[in-house]
Amino acid sequence: MCLKAEEHEIRRHVVLTKPYSLEDEKDSEDTASNVIRRILSLVKNIRPGSDLTNFQLPPQLNLPKSQLQCYGEMIYSFGGHDLLGECSRREHPVERLKSVVAWNISKLRPVLFGFAPYNPVLGETHHVSNGYINVLIEQVSHHPAVSALQATHEKANIDVMWVQHFIPKFRGIQRAYVELEVKGERVMKLQSRKESYDMSPPRLIIRVLPSLRVDWAGKMKIKCPETDLEAELNLVSDSFIERFRGNNNRSVKGKISESSSGIKLYDIFGHWDRTVSTKNLKTGELEVIYNANESISGLKPPTVKNLKEVMESESAVVWSEVSEGILNKDWERAGEAKKAVEEKQRKSMKQREVSGEPWVPKHFSVVKNGKDWDCTPLHPTVPRAPLVITDAQEAIMN
Repeated sequence: MCLKAEEHEIRRHVVLTKPYSLEDEKDSEDTASNVIRRILSLVKNIRPGSDLTNFQLPPQLNLPKSQLQCYGEMIYSFGGHDLLGECSRREHPVERLKSVVAWNISKLRPVLFGFAPYNPVLGETHHVSNGYINVLIEQVSHHPAVSALQATHEKANIDVMWVQHFIPKFRGIQRAYVELEVKGERVMKLQSRKESYDMSPPRLIIRVLPSLRVDWAGKMKIKCPETDLEAELNLVSDSFIERFRGNNNRSVKGKISESSSGIKLYDIFGHWDRTVSTKNLKTGELEVIYNANESISGLKPPTVKNLKEVMESESAVVWSEVSEGILNKDWERAGEAKKAVEEKQRKSMKQREVSGEPWVPKHFSVVKNGKDWDCTPLHPTVPRAPLVITDAQEAIMN
């Protein structure tokens, strides 16, 4: 789906596409044979262990959106209940942690095999609102590709801060997968509760054999020092036999414990694309804390509410010509537009090198600490965005 701004002077310059929903996975099976042929032609000359950070994809293997938009969709794109706001509404600390766990699970979305979003250019931004939730993301480094995200919930007084980058590694033809490890920091602050939650993301595994698929795998850990509580989730990747049979596991197993004593309070179990439940180990009580069908089905794209306020650095503007070419399957146009975006970035970089003027992010204060990056938002809250999730906004705000 392609949404275009109607004002004549910048018509066709804002292109927004639908988030990948739970039900959209069925459509991806139709392109599997074409995808594997394209991918094998690309990877046959790549050596095992190669760093794929700077690998450039042709537009035929790009999603019509930037990586910043994919990050943002994890927070502002949801169906049904506002899980982020729920994190602060619960009265008991352990109930709040369970809500934070559910919200983190909701960020696990199906990933379309064989296609990747655009690598954001330096200074690119993405700014979207959904109800009380306002999200702003900026690309604060290009090599490595580091993204900083700030999200605020106006009503629940919640702040979310991410700074992260992927490290992709090709694991060879025999092992037949690419592993994406996420480096960086994710923190949620419940200001009215005076609590902070440190959150670690899982890895993304892109498999070629025995079947074409993308799996979330590894550990997710959530810790709140103020309440002395933590949760640990293990995303279990399918066995070879189950993958060969075409079964979809996507199971989640974990626990909620007291940090200081290590005493386990709850078991966590289920499947992130179905339901996830907790079991109180003292009372035996079961509770469904997450329902994927309610949270990540029927997702809608943002719409343009105020075209004049859309920044030139907005992802939907920067990549608009590329996205239109992909949506229309005009690969020549998409390829030329992509080269134009990349060439513009290279030109800006050379100009800064000549002038000796360093690039400075507009929305974050950035400090490189060894291999780590520390990013602090320049403003305490994110303002309302000119791009909105219309249906959800009307339902929540009214």
